[in-house]
Amino acid sequence: MAQVPVLKDIFPVFRAHPLLFQFLLALSFSAGAYDWLGRLVSVIVGVATVYVVFIAGKRLYGRRAGLIAALILALMPYHVIVTRQVLLDGPMVFCATLTLLMMIRFAETERAIWLISAGVGMGLSFLAKETSILLVGAIYAFLALSPKIRVRIIDIVLSLVLMAATMAPFPLSVSLAGGGGGSKTQSYLVWQLFRRPNHTLDFYPTVVPPAVGILVIVAAVIGLWALRSENGWRERLLVLWILVPFAFFQLWPTKGFQYLLPTAPAIALLAARTLTKWPLKPVRFHRWQIPAASVSFTFFVMILVTLFTRSWDSISPFQSDQFLAGSGGLPGGRETGLWIRDHVPEGATFMTIGPSMANVIKFYGHRQAYGLSVSPNPLHRNPSYEPISNPDFKIRTGDLQYLVWDSFSAARSSFFSDKLLEYVRRYNGRAVHTATVTVNASGESVERPVIIVYEVHP
Repeated sequence: MAQVPVLKDIFPVFRAHPLLFQFLLALSFSAGAYDWLGRLVSVIVGVATVYVVFIAGKRLYGRRAGLIAALILALMPYHVIVTRQVLLDGPMVFCATLTLLMMIRFAETERAIWLISAGVGMGLSFLAKETSILLVGAIYAFLALSPKIRVRIIDIVLSLVLMAATMAPFPLSVSLAGGGGGSKTQSYLVWQLFRRPNHTLDFYPTVVPPAVGILVIVAAVIGLWALRSENGWRERLLVLWILVPFAFFQLWPTKGFQYLLPTAPAIALLAARTLTKWPLKPVRFHRWQIPAASVSFTFFVMILVTLFTRSWDSISPFQSDQFLAGSGGLPGGRETGLWIRDHVPEGATFMTIGPSMANVIKFYGHRQAYGLSVSPNPLHRNPSYEPISNPDFKIRTGDLQYLVWDSFSAARSSFFSDKLLEYVRRYNGRAVHTATVTVNASGESVERPVIIVYEVHP
């Protein structure tokens, strides 16, 4: 879409997801494919989400709660880490939070226009990333469990029709574009349904809460319990907005760090409610009586300090040779890609452990690259990726000249890491470039390699 000559010939036309965010990136790439432009677009969308949360909090619990919720989300590591990367989840969360705001307005006024607008918002959320369709379940459950909110069948039908019309460009573009896009979409669906689990069941409970903020979650839960006599449709909507995605992705075998980001605004809103309304009376400590406002303010400051500290650590240079997909990029990737662009002959072909590193090489290095771990079985691979049918033959005939090892892919698949290093030894591989990070090992600073580029000779 961006018509960048050096990139369009090495990336496949088919993309697994709808292309709303990619279309915005294509517009920004009209002056050239610069990664900072893509990140700037993502950051702008993330900041806009903070503003939408302020409006939602203001409608739900007042201006003060809106400001607190917006500040919590702005400093929340989960939101900061994801929206500073070029990922689909940031724009999807913006559209989903906008939909949440439309549902709040509908519950307040019972005017059909807001429910219909929520349908359009869900359509845009789907175009940003198709997994957001799960939130339709949250909306359905909310309406079903809120009999006091009157809703007409005709309004629901209109909302669904407009949602479908907004979503229509994606299936239409796939079916009308030709080139086997329809069959590849079906292959992608089959691959998603039958791919192997990539994490254990404790992944989300152990990884996501620290990124959201333990104290933020504690505040949200305290409010739901301590203010339970005041719980109503507002809390019901926010809780369902959290539970439906969490339940699905907890049961779904494929798990990603950023998948639960749509729940972050709702958690921030519930925490802001607590900080504006709890405690209900002064707290007695021995002979002292602490004003309720002082307790709430102290809790609020503690939350902000912990969020800021973790976010600052997350965006600072990451001193580790182990990385989690979606949690902060691939250290050394850009530098390695630029080195390849400047020092490797044009037309050279690379083999990496997995497709993630191959994409980095293609974008920054402008050289073709293939992942060794990409399965030749169409049922077990992303249709966007092309497998290497016979690496031995490709190296012997000179079709593959460089092999790339990286610690991120090696940690995910030790088998293919060992296999790639076996090819390095077999074909006299010589390290021509190494990217390192400084880590603290037993109290000492040690340089550890995170990416190594080998030139092989058959």
